Amino acid sequence: MRQFPPDFLWGVATSAYQIEGATTVDGRGESIWDRFAATPGKINDKSDGSVACEHYRRWPEDIELMRWMGLKSYRFSIAWPRILPTGRGQVNTAGVDFYSKLVDSLLGAGIEPFVTLYHWDLPQVLEDQGGWPARATGDAFVEYADVMSRALGDRVKRWITHNEPWCISVLGYGNGEHAPGHKDWSKALAASHQLLLSHGKSVQVIRSNVKNAEVGITLNLTPGEPASPSPEDADACRDFDGGFNRWFLEPLYGRGYPMDVVEDHVKAGRIPNAKLDFIQEGDLKTIAEPTDFLGVNYYSRAVLRSNRIPEEKNAPRTVFVNPAKTDMDWEVYPKGLTKLLVHLEKEYKPGPIYITENGCAYSTGLSADGRVHDTQRVDYLRTHLEACADAIGQGVNLAGYFAWSLLDNFEWAYGYEKRFGLVYVDYATQQRTPKDSAHLYRDVVAQNGLDVEQAA
Repeated sequence: MRQFPPDFLWGVATSAYQIEGATTVDGRGESIWDRFAATPGKINDKSDGSVACEHYRRWPEDIELMRWMGLKSYRFSIAWPRILPTGRGQVNTAGVDFYSKLVDSLLGAGIEPFVTLYHWDLPQVLEDQGGWPARATGDAFVEYADVMSRALGDRVKRWITHNEPWCISVLGYGNGEHAPGHKDWSKALAASHQLLLSHGKSVQVIRSNVKNAEVGITLNLTPGEPASPSPEDADACRDFDGGFNRWFLEPLYGRGYPMDVVEDHVKAGRIPNAKLDFIQEGDLKTIAEPTDFLGVNYYSRAVLRSNRIPEEKNAPRTVFVNPAKTDMDWEVYPKGLTKLLVHLEKEYKPGPIYITENGCAYSTGLSADGRVHDTQRVDYLRTHLEACADAIGQGVNLAGYFAWSLLDNFEWAYGYEKRFGLVYVDYATQQRTPKDSAHLYRDVVAQNGLDVEQAA
């Protein structure tokens, strides 16, 4: 396997609501996920994030796990309600102190903090005032970004504004699968705009507060492939790519919102007309504020088959989904990662790219020998790292890889049913056990990716 660059950033990723717990401790305010999880029927196993992995108390133990793995960086998110319990205004110093201690301890362990400001836990007060579809929420986010970049900017240099605006807007406001649980496409599109606008404004604020800051955004991107050469499948693929990928990539890189996607929304009856009333003069320029990197979350690809004509009238399928699936029922397809990265490099030239999430859910538990032999995750990790090396070999400026996730954790609407961690968590005792995949990753990092096969 090709050697990764010497300065390649090896890390793991987590998010605040999924691991911290302590949702009513030290002045933390209510988030939309606290409210959503307390609503009957929203979480599969009727759980919530009130305990999660107790990272708020056990973070020194988790840093030791990262040190054991030899990681160079840790991507974590800050809980907005811990910092500004009502979304803006009075700062909760206890919340700032928690993250300040975490940053200091990471640096002491030789691990660079890589901060995500927003990973879905909007203060509930702001949702009650209109949530992400409201322009005022974006302004509140800029205030929050200012507070945190001032507090940590002397030690934290790499910043991500938002994690996965597609999920925030579409799953939160479009189909209701995630908090806050709305089903209104006009709200979803307005939310996507305010997220991108607050990103652009915050890039400027963070740079003004942090010397030598590197600022970017993380998108969950899924490459699409038509199931056949038919025009109908090609259009289905265009439609998917437009709504999932291009809707966020195009405005970020100065091209504005793709009009074919706007027309798709009108045809589908999601919005009344092509006039996007939430856009004000200067917004698109602000959204396209140049960034220092692009964060990419990759899990799988999409194979698109048209539903606009009867199956028997469509061309025979030539692209088939790999039968290997994760517990999320997502196809295992590492080649899609290479394809995606090469496309991004050629089409958008985003500068350095970080894989900010890549991982898989498998339910493998403890064996009699006290180990977790997660062979499927080991294979997933190995093949996706090989896909990263392939992309680098094709000229992609890939600067780092963050495995998702350090710990088994609260997996949003699935509760604790899905396990993504490199480290197994016994939720009853909070005991952490590194899985075989963690041992593999440790070896890969130690060898700087010289030979993943040998590392296994």
